[in-house]
Amino acid sequence: MTDEARDHGGSPERFGFSWALFSEILPQHQEQFRRWSSALPREAWQGARFVDAGCGIGRNSYWAMAEGAASGIALDIDGRSLAAAAARRNLAPLPAVEVRNQSIYEIVAGPPAHITFSIGVIHHLGDPVPAIRRMVSAVKPGGAVLIWVYGRENNGWLVRFFDPLRRALFSRLPPGVVYHLSLSPSALLWLALRLGLARIEYLRLLRSFSFPHLRAIVFDQMIPCIAHYWRCDTVETLMRDAGLADIRLVWVNEMSWSAVGKRPS
Repeated sequence: MTDEARDHGGSPERFGFSWALFSEILPQHQEQFRRWSSALPREAWQGARFVDAGCGIGRNSYWAMAEGAASGIALDIDGRSLAAAAARRNLAPLPAVEVRNQSIYEIVAGPPAHITFSIGVIHHLGDPVPAIRRMVSAVKPGGAVLIWVYGRENNGWLVRFFDPLRRALFSRLPPGVVYHLSLSPSALLWLALRLGLARIEYLRLLRSFSFPHLRAIVFDQMIPCIAHYWRCDTVETLMRDAGLADIRLVWVNEMSWSAVGKRPS
């Protein structure tokens, strides 16, 4: 990994710990993928060659293929290769998808792709624009670059109360300790959802998840060293600064953003 990747690459080892615990692709992940990628028309996947930048356990590459993609490259970087191992295992039935241990800042995709996408990664980077620019360089002219990121809208309580605690405490503790600490907030959220907490679409979606799935989401909120919550106009600016045109944003679950732009011809 280059110095740039080390300085700006977020928390790959910490998420690697999470992917080792929650390494199974679940049927519910398909609905999540469709929402996260909703800025891109579903028909765009048909016959497409893609690059999945920050693939984790490979679940989004898996569902991209299910949507009709022809082939892809799934890349991730984790010092202990936990993410790569999980991705290789989950994507083994799909020989048209190649798994690479590679940083988003160092994408070398080979033949230009039709689509590059990064779901749940860009908001954990210290310097997101160069990462998106690398994604742009991996698609052919007219190709699509898709990201899904945390929104600021409806996340005010997270930004004001939880995020300072994450920065000051959880991000500094060993992931194993944070995992044990995640049990209590996961149980409280599980109970609140069962008692009817569902004021926004995301909470209504969470009500349909199993407790282990819910805990995986809570844990992933607790462990990163960097987590940005961006407003709509900030996400659009990031895409423009990376050189994209025809940018389209979709508000996902009333608290996050799916954004797509085209590489100019």
